[in-house]
Amino acid sequence: MGLLFCMDMMVDSFPWTKLRNELFCILHRTRQQQCIQTQTIAAKRTTQKQQQRSTEMAAFASHTHSYHPMIPLFMAFLVVFATSFRPVLSLQVMSDSGDLFPENQTFRPGGEMWKLKRVHAYLKKINKPAVKTIQSPDGDVIDCVLSHLQPAFDHTELKGQKPLDPPERPKGNENTEAITKSYQLWADSGESCPEGSVPIRRTTEKDVLRASNIRRFGRKLRRHVRRDSTGNGHEHAVVFVNGDQYYGAKANINVWAPRVTDQYEFSLSQIWVISGSFGNDLNTIEAGWQVSPELYGDNYPRFFTYWTIDAYRATGCYNLLCSGFVQTNNKIAIGAAISPRSSYNGRQFDIGLMVWKDPKHGNWWLEFGSGLLVGYWPAFLFSHLRSHASMIQFGGEIVNSRSSGYHTSTQMGSGHFAEEGFGKASYFRNLQVVDWDNNLLPLTNLHVLADHPNCYDIRQGRNNVWGTYFYYGGPGRNVRCP
Repeated sequence: MGLLFCMDMMVDSFPWTKLRNELFCILHRTRQQQCIQTQTIAAKRTTQKQQQRSTEMAAFASHTHSYHPMIPLFMAFLVVFATSFRPVLSLQVMSDSGDLFPENQTFRPGGEMWKLKRVHAYLKKINKPAVKTIQSPDGDVIDCVLSHLQPAFDHTELKGQKPLDPPERPKGNENTEAITKSYQLWADSGESCPEGSVPIRRTTEKDVLRASNIRRFGRKLRRHVRRDSTGNGHEHAVVFVNGDQYYGAKANINVWAPRVTDQYEFSLSQIWVISGSFGNDLNTIEAGWQVSPELYGDNYPRFFTYWTIDAYRATGCYNLLCSGFVQTNNKIAIGAAISPRSSYNGRQFDIGLMVWKDPKHGNWWLEFGSGLLVGYWPAFLFSHLRSHASMIQFGGEIVNSRSSGYHTSTQMGSGHFAEEGFGKASYFRNLQVVDWDNNLLPLTNLHVLADHPNCYDIRQGRNNVWGTYFYYGGPGRNVRCP
């Protein structure tokens, strides 16, 4: 509620002086209902005052022995002056944009109106015209946008261009051609986007207003990143390789729907392609699945991408929420829910992901599922990653906000520790890297890290079927993780 600046006037010789004070109160109230009540009271008081003044004037006239010619003029002046204020009592509240709000609508203070203007300007920029719209069972709206009109082509380096043709895949890649298969809820109905367009999850006003900071909507909160990726409430269970030059990475990632207990926390499983000094010039490319109530408004695991060139400070974003990633596929919507998902002691489901550098043009390409090329990050976006990566990382990450004063109960992976194994704990399998000659190779010199092992842990192994693999995850808060 806003402050009320009301004060009684010492002088009350004319009706309009009290009325002016009532109007002054009205203009400083923030609730429309209060305005209407105040207006009604003011109107009643004004009417009573007018009646009282009329009676007094009549009495004055009847008791005056000497008739003065100015009395009728004075009475007419009072009537005209008082009635001239009647329209003021029905004034509607004016918005910052010049539009009038109806009386039954909540009055929005100037700050909130300014915030909504920013939100709508952003939505107008990011939501492109659709040639077809598809309603997903989970509530998402998927817009089929012409390829050359997607957000990436707002970038000055890409204006007027079109998506590139598919590159040469790494040698040793078992997926030689795309297999048509549904991996996402929106496509289960059989609907698809026409050739020449790409499916984009529509961003809504609710999506943006859920963000803890509108300016940083679509971005990870900045965190201090070290070689082991720990810091600032972000907790990990990962394996990584470093000390060489890397040109890509590949893995199959087990998909679950972990419980996230705070709106501003998330749980994800992904591949990181990293280069830079782990300071303000850190370059990363990231892809995997995540549960993020803040970003998506629900607890579905969703296919996502991310990139940054300055350690999450100002550049980069999730999915297609800024100019960057160029999508080329009309069957996969980045940011859409993945289906099916794994269940405890039940069916297990994983997705294949590969990120690699095109030897010809230098762009970083993304493959999803059974050989589906999703698109690419143009080489010009990056500084260090323009040449190669210096680290590859696989695993899980959560945010521990300690909003209740103790460690979060947000789950990583399946929400169960690595020791429970297949069908219970989440896993990565068939881990590989891409070398300078575009060859897929098994990992060597692998490092294993769980920065809070009592909350989330990891166990690595190798066999002939899964190659290099690991189980990871955990429940978060428990007797050993207070």
